Amino acid sequence: MQVQVSIESLYRQHAPRVLATLIRLLGDFDPAEDALHEAFAAAVSRWPAEGVPDDPVAWLIRVGHRRGIDQIRRRQTARQHAHLLAAEDAGDPADQAIADDPLRLLFTCCHPHLSMTDRVALTLREMAGLTTEQVASALLQRPASLAQRIVRSKRRLREADIPYEIPDARELPERLPGVLGVIYLVFNEGYSRSDGETVVDVRLAEEAIRLAEALTDLLPWGEAFGLLALMLLHDARRAARQDARGELVPLEEQDRELWDRVQIEAGVACLARALALTPTGPYTLQASIAAVHAQAPSAEATDWRRIVMLYEALYRLQPTPVIALNRAVAVAMRDSPEAGLALLEGLAGHKPIVNYHLYHAALADLHRRAGHRDAARQAYERALALAVQAPERRFLARRLAELQARG
Repeated sequence: MQVQVSIESLYRQHAPRVLATLIRLLGDFDPAEDALHEAFAAAVSRWPAEGVPDDPVAWLIRVGHRRGIDQIRRRQTARQHAHLLAAEDAGDPADQAIADDPLRLLFTCCHPHLSMTDRVALTLREMAGLTTEQVASALLQRPASLAQRIVRSKRRLREADIPYEIPDARELPERLPGVLGVIYLVFNEGYSRSDGETVVDVRLAEEAIRLAEALTDLLPWGEAFGLLALMLLHDARRAARQDARGELVPLEEQDRELWDRVQIEAGVACLARALALTPTGPYTLQASIAAVHAQAPSAEATDWRRIVMLYEALYRLQPTPVIALNRAVAVAMRDSPEAGLALLEGLAGHKPIVNYHLYHAALADLHRRAGHRDAARQAYERALALAVQAPERRFLARRLAELQARG
């Protein structure tokens, strides 16, 4: 039983790492995945009697490589894969395995040749090691459709002859933001679900953090640390974001005793490393904002002047309506609800933002604080019509009911 538990733990922890090396050795996703499964099947069969090897990852790579080569022979594709068969005698494949293999896999899964949805799906399946069913659930798709999407993504990479490599120094600044963007999309879907009955999908949030940690180990760039800091600081508030009944709790009402102080310290340490590696990018600025919230002893003691300053710096880098929305809310908290409303109403010409439920929720909240009951009611009704996540809808409905009761 103990060996079985060990194998299951090893699979969760190391399967993506073993797969990344097998893809490099065997030259393609599909034979590498088959070889990975055969290697773990061999472990399940042999380790209870033989014991767990001193270096189980190296053992799995060796067995997987041999099974992959056997598979190529069985399929009678030796001519097409002659370079792989020749490499069979080139030494121990586990000795050739290098730490960069997971990074190769991550950059391949996040290649700009694929759509963003395909990149997220492939990263969750291959890098995070989630099952097809788990990925489909995370992305709100049917498993059969998701499986076809992943198959098509691999075919596109193969047909486009995308190299399985880390971009060189000239390409890296252009490619890294796309990889960080994929990881952050995975985290956001875990931290604040776009649909469903719960606010948080813990598994997705944790997988995104794990991917970012692996990235900073292999590629210690400032924005990689900035993204990791941002996710750690947000995730530290996880336990306070829903109450015992599953209801959404806004930031100002959260019990800060429930925040994970160890994780906050880790996030602040990552932020310090990011700030030391110039230039400061958007993830680092967002992490700086999250750190101000995380370190404030209470909602009332939050340094809104600093948050506004950081949002202004962020807006200069990324002048998007969503950042403008967040800056307006910060201005309202620093100055007055009316000051924030003036900025929010200036965004009304942006079509995407006026169809964004959080825009109307922010309008409603500021009108409520300013005592504009009718305007607040209309904005809450519009936000409720646009929101799809169940806890958010219940929160907005409660606010609307409280407003009507006071009226």
